[in-house]
Formats: sequence, C-alpha cells, structure tokens
Amino acid sequence: MILRLSTANELAILLTSLLLPRIAELASEHNVGLQFAISFPEASSKEQLDGRLLLLVSTDSSREPRFQISEDLTTQQVFGIDVEGLRPGQEAIVGATAFGYPVRNLAQVPRGEYTVQALLHRYETFKRSDGHTVKLPMDRGEGQQWNRAPGNLYSTPQKITVDPQKSDTVKILLDKVIPPIVPPKDTKYIKHVKMQSKLLSDFWGRPMYLGANVLLPEGFDSHPNARYPLAIFHGHFPADFGGFRETPPDPDLKPEYSDRFKLEGYNRIVQEQAYQFYQEWTGPNFPRMIIIEIQHANPYYDDSYAVNSANLGPYGDAITYELVPLVEKQFRGIGKGWARFMYGGSTGGWEALAAQIFYPDEYNGAWGACPDPIDFHAYTV
Repeated sequence: MILRLSTANELAILLTSLLLPRIAELASEHNVGLQFAISFPEASSKEQLDGRLLLLVSTDSSREPRFQISEDLTTQQVFGIDVEGLRPGQEAIVGATAFGYPVRNLAQVPRGEYTVQALLHRYETFKRSDGHTVKLPMDRGEGQQWNRAPGNLYSTPQKITVDPQKSDTVKILLDKVIPPIVPPKDTKYIKHVKMQSKLLSDFWGRPMYLGANVLLPEGFDSHPNARYPLAIFHGHFPADFGGFRETPPDPDLKPEYSDRFKLEGYNRIVQEQAYQFYQEWTGPNFPRMIIIEIQHANPYYDDSYAVNSANLGPYGDAITYELVPLVEKQFRGIGKGWARFMYGGSTGGWEALAAQIFYPDEYNGAWGACPDPIDFHAYTV
C-alpha cells in the first residue's frame, strides 16, 4: 500500500510539473496585457502604406506628444514597430514586444494618467543602382524630422489611464495628415535654389534633389557685370538662410532660457546678432561675396556629410559638380576653385574639411570649427 501511494504521489507530481507550464502559457496568451490597436481611415490614405508606426506616451499634456521626444532627460516615451502594406482600416498592434525608448517595453510604464498619440512615419521603396532595394523615409522638405514630415499620418492626442498589468486594447485612429511645407519666399538678399541631381537620381532610382539657400551681396542688382567668390556653409539641414535679419530685434520678445547653452535670453541674442550681421553685410566695408547653405537631406539623415558613400550615393560629386556650378551660373559666381571656400561647425566642420581633402582643386580653403572627429587619434566616446 505504501508503495502504491508513493507511486501515485510521484505520478501526481509528474503530471503537475508537465501541466503547470502549459497552464501558465495559456493564461499568458489570454492575458495579452496592455496593447494599442492603431489604424487609419481612407480619408487619411487610400493606399497601402509602409513605415515605422510610433506610439507616443506623455505625462505632459501641454503640447502634442510627437513634439516631446528628445535625447535629453525631459523626453517622453515612444514605442515603435515596422508596418508593411498596412491597409486602410487594418489594425496594427503595438504591444508587449514593441521596442521602446527610454523604457524598453510597455510593461515598464508606470500606472497612471497619460496623453497618448500615434504617428506613421511613411517609407518609400528605392530600387538602387547598386542592386539593393530598400524601404526608407524620403525627406519631404522638413530635414528628416519625423514629427513634422509632410504626408505622415498622426492621431488626435487622447488622455487615458495606462495600466500595463491590465489586459486592455486601446484603439487609436490616425485621422490627420501632416500638410506640405510652404517654401520660404525669396527676398532682395536671400534666394532659394532647388535642382534635380542626375548623379543622385541615377543611384537612388527616383528623382533626387539638392537645394541651396543663397545670400546675395549688397549691390548685386546695381552691378550686373560683377562676379563674386562663393562661400559655402556646411551643416545640418537649413530650412532657410539663418542668422540674417533685415529688421531690428523685436523689443517685446520675451527672453527664453537655452538649455543647450545654459544662457538666459538666448533668443534675443540670436535676433541681435542676425541684425548686426545684416548691417555689416550691407555696409560699405564688407567683402562682396555669395554665401550658400546646402540642403542635402536624404533617406537616412538630414544631411549627407557632403562626401561620396557606398550606402548613400555620390553626394560629394553631386554637390561639387552639379549644385555649386548651378548656383555660380545663376548668380554670377566666378566659378573657379580658387574663388570658393567652405566653413562650418560640428558636423559642418567635418564636412568642410572632408570636401577640401577630397576635392582639393575645387575649393581654396576650409574653416572647420569644433568638427566631428576627423580620425581616431582623439576620438570622444
């Protein structure tokens, strides 16, 4: 009898050990936790869409969550998944497996009241000349800013109670579309150029463009036979020519603190310096030249680093041999390497130095301020 009881107990223990994991698995499958079912109506798009679907979760209701994601300590939360061929009305699920920043997944979000919003960063399919087919977000004039990119779909923010431990599905509708960007207007001094690059279009398998914001010298119109040297400012995407203001600073401008520069009233300083530059630029003793800021945002980033790249294409050649000559022809540049110089800071400093090194006969000098690391002898990590 004792032997039989022992055998029965052992059998019970064995069955329990075999069944408990499956019971837990079934319970887990039934309790999916918190998830978000995101879709878009035909009014937003009648086409199937590819892209990166972002769920934005914020404790700050003062502005849209899509404008609160950053690299600093004040950032709010974002989760993302890839979607491919998403149809109108079809739901995409952002749940426990969605990758998040700064916390890794939804289960780590503390229970509480949040403002949530979703955004679809649309991708295009590129069939490149190197044989690769890739899906990437093409820049649409915003300088690779996913939260402002025209054509992206987004939802109206809504307040909800988030409880990661509770099994619940929150539905979000991408009922809005970011409108096209209104291009800046030309003025007496500032002009805007956009050109289709044959070199880049051939590489990417679709029309690709370069642009330039052009600052013309004082007396450009009154001296129609004058020709000018060209100064090229390198840096991140410039929506318009920066640091040049034709009107005095706004006396009623409320001073704002700059976290980046740890400086109170930085916005007023910007206006003061921009107006001072205008006064000097148009003054009698300032050297007469053309300055351009290059727009070379691409499917990867807001600028190309102004060099040829196996993964990005011949941006160095396109800028040097297509864009620069076009600007010089249109605005009476001298059009010779000795009459061109470059400058920039940070990424722009790296770009100016790189272009000078790779195209020594096309440029006559580069001033690189605090450039990104140019080699690995003194590399900051």
